[in-house]
Amino acid sequence: MHKKYFLFIIGILFFVTSISSGCKRNYTPKPRGYIRIDLPEKEYTQYRTDCPYTFLYPTYTIIEKDSSRLNEKCWININYKDYDGKIHISYKDVKNNIGQILEETRSLAYKHTLKADAITERVFIKPEKNVYGNVYEIAGDAASSIQFFLTDSTEHYLRGALYFNTQPNEDSLAPLINFVREDIIVLIESFEWK
Repeated sequence: MHKKYFLFIIGILFFVTSISSGCKRNYTPKPRGYIRIDLPEKEYTQYRTDCPYTFLYPTYTIIEKDSSRLNEKCWININYKDYDGKIHISYKDVKNNIGQILEETRSLAYKHTLKADAITERVFIKPEKNVYGNVYEIAGDAASSIQFFLTDSTEHYLRGALYFNTQPNEDSLAPLINFVREDIIVLIESFEWK
């Protein structure tokens, strides 16, 4: 009887020792990371409609009418469906009110100052095509990271703003923002009034 009891105690000690020694590994915490995003090859096509403008846009996007502005035929969204992001494009006729329109545009961009770390402006001037504009790059966890406008300053005005349908996080969205920034630059550089 004592022998069985002794073997039982030895078995329990062996079991406890093997479990506790197996848990004494050195643990190294892993750095926080984000999922890898596979981005498509850059390829563009011409956007043509009866709106008074044309530009190149990415073939991996879908252009759709802005459903919130159905009575505005030239308000569109460039939809990055695979990444749940959109460039919202709005168009206005200029009627001797370009100063007011440009001030509204600047105000809309600078509304993001509460969450932005910095806002930089980049001017675009193409007098041969009568296209003038500005790009606002908004760093930080702001809702919109890139906004821009283009105008001929007398008749036409177009504004664009990039939004992703997610909680703003500059670190996790950085690859997508950089990817779309290139598309916005192509759009601006290829932009023409009709």
